[in-house]
Amino acid sequence: MRPSFRGLKLCNMGAMLCRRIARAAIPMMCLLALAVVPAEADDPSQKDEHPVADAAEFIAGGAAGFVLHEAGHLLFDVVFDAQPYVKTVHFGPLPFFAVTHPGGLSPRREFVVSSAGFWTQEATSEWILTRRPDVRHEHAPFAKGMLAFNVLTSVGYGIVAFARAGPVERDTRGMASSIRVDEPLIGALIMAPAVLDAYRYFKPGSRWAVWTSRGVKIGSVLLVLR
Repeated sequence: MRPSFRGLKLCNMGAMLCRRIARAAIPMMCLLALAVVPAEADDPSQKDEHPVADAAEFIAGGAAGFVLHEAGHLLFDVVFDAQPYVKTVHFGPLPFFAVTHPGGLSPRREFVVSSAGFWTQEATSEWILTRRPDVRHEHAPFAKGMLAFNVLTSVGYGIVAFARAGPVERDTRGMASSIRVDEPLIGALIMAPAVLDAYRYFKPGSRWAVWTSRGVKIGSVLLVLR
């Protein structure tokens, strides 16, 4: 059976996503690995571990978080038959890309597509911190890499939203325009659970942080009903 044009298009998009990971996500995760892996290596309980392998696993966790973020957008693009495609964008001098689509979606669907990457991040962070609340003291470079990517990406998007800067394809702008609120409010909504999850990483026994984080995450999803 001949593959459909749509199927070939999605395959090409997947290949492009993989190529972009090395250019965008991995350099950032390398810097994080330099900070996190030595701390694990200094822990007497981790003497038998291999710092180079741990750094690679940490970076792989961050890359996985990146792929899941973009896959969240792509999933709902496909569900809503939005004809997604990959577009090269620039943040200042830095080349990047965005999974985008032509206009024409209803405001509610536009909000879902724009939010999906953050929902994926928040869900995976919640899964990690709920399943392994003391992950900070565990030998878990992959989980820590994914959590670091999720937190830093949300904080970065939040800062950009406050400044109303960056490419017009940015997720926070799409969310704000679809439900007609100021973009800085979306920035705060994105940053809040990320900051709380970072706090939970260092203070796993804090119940107020756990439930406040979960409440904000649920609230962000409920905005689709606005």
